[in-house]
Parts: sequence; structure tokens; C-alpha cells
Amino acid sequence: MELTKFTHACVRLEKDGKVLVIDPGAFSEESALEGADAVLITHEHFDHVEPERLRAAAAAEPGLSIWTCGAVASVLSDAGVSAQVQTVRHGDAFETAGFRVRAFGELHAKNHPDLPQVQNVGFLVDEQLFYAGDALTVPGVEVHTLLVPTGGPWLKLAEMIGYLREVRPERAYSTHDALYSEAGLGLVDNWLAGEGDEQKAEFRRLAIGETVRV
Repeated sequence: MELTKFTHACVRLEKDGKVLVIDPGAFSEESALEGADAVLITHEHFDHVEPERLRAAAAAEPGLSIWTCGAVASVLSDAGVSAQVQTVRHGDAFETAGFRVRAFGELHAKNHPDLPQVQNVGFLVDEQLFYAGDALTVPGVEVHTLLVPTGGPWLKLAEMIGYLREVRPERAYSTHDALYSEAGLGLVDNWLAGEGDEQKAEFRRLAIGETVRV
């Protein structure tokens, strides 16, 4: 399958003429959802889901299906999103648009001490690519391609490196990185390249709009 990186936390997967989009939030380009057959959403934060955009996408693509946690399903219902919304949780497995998906994890990483942890579910697609959302969920299975969060108020560098060392994927690509300045993105590039050298693996940041085969 082919993976295309969009701004911040959104990626688009394409295989056999079908399109699966993960976390098309407010920072990502609207074009990410063009022609989408299915959408996976990890959690309710605005940088991962934008109900109005999904309502428009569902109107344009009547067969669109959305798979997400219960909290997001409630948000989408309240927003009048007409797509078929399926609720999943840790341990579930399903097929959508020709992609096989397994769900891992239950909660967002701890953030502000006064804020509760929201629901967060990660997705393993075709036993190849794992995206945990805003968490450092270790799925406990072999991961060929990991979408690794590299920035955010809930994440420290040591945690990101530790996550890469625990999962040990063949490839890892940066996600959740729109809050960085150009200087900060340069640091991300150095951190990923250095750890990739240590693990003899391909760890890097994809350019916005770049497509790779995974």
C-alpha cells in the first residue's frame, strides 16, 4: 500500500484503488479526504478529527465509513455526520475498504494534570503499519512501519526514543509534528536519523505530500 503524509497527524493509505484516511484533523489539508472510502479516528481532539469536514466528506461520498472510539462516535453523532460510524476498542479486528485493521489501546497519553485522559485507540493496518494516535501504545506484535509522534505537550524526547526502541520497527515516520518551528523540525530530523542509525532502520520525517510504499 502507499502512504501519503499530510500536515500534522493525518495520513492517507491507498491500495487496490481504495482509500483509507487516518486522523484528518484541523491542521491537515482538506484534500486528504477526497475520494476516501473509510476513515479511522484515534481520539476526539481537534487536531485529529474535525466533524464539519467529515460531514462534508460523507455527503460527497455516501458510502464512507468511519471507525473510532465511543467518545468520537458520540461527537460525530451530535454533529450530524451521516456516514456509517462504527465504534471499536482495544482487541477488536475488522475489515474496511479492503484494509484489515486491528485496534490497540484505550487512553490518550497523560497531558495536563487538571484534564482527564480521553479515549484513544490505535490502529494496526494490514499487519504492516501501526498508528497509536496520541499515545505510546506498544501493540506487542511485529510492526513493519510505525507512525511515531515526535512532538506535543504530552511527549518528551526520551519517551519518543524509548518507544522506538521498544517497538523496533523496520521503518518509522514522524507524525504529530505541526507545532514545531523549522529549527524544531531540524531537531526531529536529527533525532530520528540518529536512532535509525542505532537500530539500522529507516527513521525519518516525510515531507508534506510525500508518498512512500509500505
